[in-house]
Amino acid sequence: MRLSILDQMPIPKGHTAEEAFQRTEQLALLGESLGYHRMWLAEHHNSNSLASSAPEVTAAFLAAKTKRLRIGTGGVMMMHYSPYKLAEVFKTLSGLAPNRIDFGVGRAPGGDHAAIYALAEGRRQRFTEQYDKLEIILKLMNNEKTGEYVYDQVIAAPVDIQLPEAWLLGSSGQSAMQAGQLGVGYSYAQFFTGNMSKDIFDSYRAYFTPSYYMEKPQIIVTYAATVADTLEEAEYLAKPIDITRLHLMKGQIIQGMSPEEAKDFPLTEMDQMSIANNRKANLVGTPKDIADFLVAEQEHYGFDEVMLNCNQYAQESRMNCYKLLAKELL
Repeated sequence: MRLSILDQMPIPKGHTAEEAFQRTEQLALLGESLGYHRMWLAEHHNSNSLASSAPEVTAAFLAAKTKRLRIGTGGVMMMHYSPYKLAEVFKTLSGLAPNRIDFGVGRAPGGDHAAIYALAEGRRQRFTEQYDKLEIILKLMNNEKTGEYVYDQVIAAPVDIQLPEAWLLGSSGQSAMQAGQLGVGYSYAQFFTGNMSKDIFDSYRAYFTPSYYMEKPQIIVTYAATVADTLEEAEYLAKPIDITRLHLMKGQIIQGMSPEEAKDFPLTEMDQMSIANNRKANLVGTPKDIADFLVAEQEHYGFDEVMLNCNQYAQESRMNCYKLLAKELL
């Protein structure tokens, strides 16, 4: 099984953003040494709990620190940026690290209304034209005419370089058909909702048209995971993540607490039911149990790659999750 890493660059309680950057570098080096295929950086704004506001900048840093690992964005939130600028940024990245850069994009804002407004310099955002925007970006990268006067007067430099792989992110299935039609990879965020279905991937494959960016359909599924030698230890390490997700469902963003603090955190019966129902999205268990589950999922759904998001409080625990699953699956 091909394994990859998604890093949201969490800043747990009592830690700093600078430490989060150092942890990201450590994860990239670990992933490369263990045989992980790629590492993506998320994009989040207006948050004191995540340091991932500029994934394209972090990608450049990590590409310079690694030699084999593919590095990319998972994803850059294209609604905020000029297609021309995105084309030039990712062509530059690909020129600096040929055949190792992934241009992963999402339609979500990656932040609240205040962040959306600030990123748009106070202008009203257009939420309904994201697929058209992605098509323009892909054409600009590949030196094709877009049919838009404003873009057909320019070239996206640098030219004559190998382009990055292109991926469209999704969490509901709505993007599957468009990803196929555009000839890009499809990355499904199972760790958001846990609502994956075969119909989503069948739609993507049915509509897939080969392109410069991808010759055949490719699907990544991203899971959140906490693994440890025993189920009890895994549950102990996962409880802070459960609590963070519960707050997120209520529209509240908090910094991750330590397992020690989370141990005595009061949970209602409804909270406990919500955590139990969320186990399809947030996997918790021993390395063998989680590895067996992922193999069964791949056989059932037919996706190509598993991406893991491990957000444990301690860096040692995060790195151990990736080590244990690599030992079982790589």
